[in-house]
Amino acid sequence: MKTTAMSVDGARKSKPLERENPWLEAIRMFARNKSAVLALIVLVIVVVGSLLMPYIYSADPFEIAAAPMTPPFSEDAWLGTDFLGRDVLRMLLHGGRVTILVGAVAAALSITIGIIVGALSGFYEGRWISTVLSKVTEFFQVLPALLFAMVVTSLFTPSLVTVTIAIGIVSWTATARLTRAEFLKLRNIDFVRAERAIGAKNGRIIWQVILPNALPPLVVSATLAIGSAILFEAGLSFLGLGDPNEMSWGLMIGSSRTYILSNWWAVTFPGLAIFLVVLSISLIGDGLNDAFNPKLRER
Repeated sequence: MKTTAMSVDGARKSKPLERENPWLEAIRMFARNKSAVLALIVLVIVVVGSLLMPYIYSADPFEIAAAPMTPPFSEDAWLGTDFLGRDVLRMLLHGGRVTILVGAVAAALSITIGIIVGALSGFYEGRWISTVLSKVTEFFQVLPALLFAMVVTSLFTPSLVTVTIAIGIVSWTATARLTRAEFLKLRNIDFVRAERAIGAKNGRIIWQVILPNALPPLVVSATLAIGSAILFEAGLSFLGLGDPNEMSWGLMIGSSRTYILSNWWAVTFPGLAIFLVVLSISLIGDGLNDAFNPKLRER
């Protein structure tokens, strides 16, 4: 009996421990990063406020609210008014919704294009399709992104759709190169060879076998792409290439830039909003990078 018990205990001790889900490990690692968690809280507050406050504070952001250039903390306008007398707080709340929405959708478009191009280029390495896609990626990579986005936007009527598409089609190359590198690393691993051995089609191997294992670095890239897209939208609106019928943070800065010395608050507050959102996204991206990096996780 003692021998049997000892053998059972030995079997239990020698039984390898099941490895925890890497996604749960990453979430736990991210939760330990105080700056990333704080940035996530700030970003959630800004996003929720930008999405909900325009419905609560539903006045037209282009409507005249008080005398032009009313200073901040006035009775008629908490954050003051711009050179036309429009309420800066009202413009800030409505503009945040447009800026964040365009940035998120444009980032999603660029990530989608980048993943498709990079996945096909990496999986079919050595074939003509990989060569063509690599040349296309190199062509878009050498183009000045902001200048190309300005050209695309100028060719059509400036609107949220054209701005979003323009940002999406000029900012996908980094994701494509990252996806290609991940596919080149994973396409000859044992579990991929096993799928080929049982007769799995290329479509299944690409999208259901390799891509899920390549997602961690792509999640980080997608996070950072949102911040870049917000800066792109702000830059285009600042240059007068955004939708003039939709308020955005870039439009606020661009319309008041000539009055920056006498009406500094109309430029400072949207500039701080852009800075705060992009900084929060960057810190979240760094936290995700640390969480998904196995070497940093072990450390």
